[in-house]
Amino acid sequence: MAAAPEEPSAALRLDRVTRVFRAGGRRVVAVDEVSGRVERGAVTGLIGPDGAGKTTLMRLCAGLLLPDGGRIAVLGIDVTQAPAAAQARIGYMPQRFGLYEDLSVQENLDLYAELQGVPAAARGPRYDQLLHMTGLGRFTGRLAGRLSGGMKQKLGLACTLVRAPELLFLDEPTVGVDPVSRRELWAIVDHLTRSEGMTVLLSTSYLDEAERCRAVLLMHEGRLIGADDPARFTAGLAGRSFHVAARDFSKRRLHERLSGATGIIDATIQGAQVRIVTETAAPPSAAALLPDVPDARIVAVPPRFEDSFIALLKTGRRAGGMPPAASPPSAPAAPAAGGGDEVIVVRDLTRRFGSFRAVDNVSFSVRKGEIFGLLGANGAGKSTTFRMLCGLLPPSDGSLRVAGFDLGHAAAAARGRVGYMAQKFSLYGDLSVMQNLRFFSSAYRLKGERRRRRIAWAVEEFALGPVSSATSRDLPLGYKQRLALACALMHEPDILFLDEPTSGVDPLARREFWHRINALAEAGVTILVTTHFMEEAEYCDRLVIMADGRILATGDSESLKERLRSKERPDPTMEDAFVALIEAAGAERAA
Repeated sequence: MAAAPEEPSAALRLDRVTRVFRAGGRRVVAVDEVSGRVERGAVTGLIGPDGAGKTTLMRLCAGLLLPDGGRIAVLGIDVTQAPAAAQARIGYMPQRFGLYEDLSVQENLDLYAELQGVPAAARGPRYDQLLHMTGLGRFTGRLAGRLSGGMKQKLGLACTLVRAPELLFLDEPTVGVDPVSRRELWAIVDHLTRSEGMTVLLSTSYLDEAERCRAVLLMHEGRLIGADDPARFTAGLAGRSFHVAARDFSKRRLHERLSGATGIIDATIQGAQVRIVTETAAPPSAAALLPDVPDARIVAVPPRFEDSFIALLKTGRRAGGMPPAASPPSAPAAPAAGGGDEVIVVRDLTRRFGSFRAVDNVSFSVRKGEIFGLLGANGAGKSTTFRMLCGLLPPSDGSLRVAGFDLGHAAAAARGRVGYMAQKFSLYGDLSVMQNLRFFSSAYRLKGERRRRRIAWAVEEFALGPVSSATSRDLPLGYKQRLALACALMHEPDILFLDEPTSGVDPLARREFWHRINALAEAGVTILVTTHFMEEAEYCDRLVIMADGRILATGDSESLKERLRSKERPDPTMEDAFVALIEAAGAERAA
């Protein structure tokens, strides 16, 4: 008898894989002759900016799309020739996993076990293992629609794993979930690779997650432009990362100055400092970079994987990037951060749904020209608070004043002074970009020359011209974000509410977004923002952190991190501080 063929050393092999789409008369090469491999028994990260081709490549590997050229081998099986044989050995969790929200946790598991052909006798032990691993054992009777975002993601993963696959594809599994839930999901992924020997290909927009992978595949404009251990990517940036600080210069103004400086390819706010990445390894001169800032200090810091990602992509940014942000011409000059009048005042705010208190006796205020962050775990009450501040949901108790108006008596007048960008893309997907701009300009009662001027401003300011006739639903996520922000700013509001505006958006698009938000704040617009990206919390002048509808802590990012600083943890991150506060609140509640 002939010996059985050996299993391949690589779980996935790609050989010049190509996939082309045709949309609106255009030929779009989504995946362009990609060759690479994924080794067995580890997590490989698939990263790249929006529109890089990551999701298309995953769908090709899962046998859900056919390539136009090249070959894909999954566990030694040619996916094009035998898709069913390959699919019997893999699992695939897409970005929007299809949970049935009117079914309970247990009913969802039963349904997916049936769909995947899991024998009835094998289900009980597998369910016990998955429910223990995901922490959902106490919630089997709860409807999926009533789970928090993090719990939904864990249930989606459990449903994908009802039949244990050898190779698991996870497409942005942590998008839209809080840092605590992200850590829990990663603990599950680590367990799958260590204890079950599973191979995982995981796409993510969180670059700190990419650093946890054994290898990363970096895509850009459909091509694979890098494949290596994350540490090797990072090592190539040695000597090019620095912190810049100035005692008498606000971090926001410092960030804007350094972002446009010659020789600097990246600048991000970190606490009271600005982190920069330079084009070369030569230490920059404070006198040359900031000649009018006598107390500027520059200190070398270790590079991060994110530095290498930005360095690779920044100069090769695809066409269609936004031009530099310009302040609204009619906006007044901003006061110094923290020095303006209070334009949002929340006192003893409570919102009940039956006996459940989604928001419980919350108080805070926001000053003119301030960027104010509202942070919390999934289900903490942030979005409910936002909806009340926008006049979309009445409070059960307490008072709200926005732009000088009491929302209990003048909600419509207040809404005319407020712009709102929702957590999920909330524009009209069946309308084109231009039709959405026209609709929202009319909804905000803009007329005549002012309406024409504001639409022209939005198209130019957000670089929407190339996609003006495209259907909004079909836009890449970065363009959807631009369009949503353009519509929110159409009527030149004094206050801007941003509910997780960068969820799922790649790091380059997030940087473009925050350049614009900084410019608005400098021009006097007040910003209230929620985010699950803890590095974005560094851009806020002040923060509150919520859990279970209550405020746990208030302060700027540095003061919140200082609470956690110790000999064992000399330089905690904002995520460390957030997780510590949430876990302490959970332990107190359990006790």
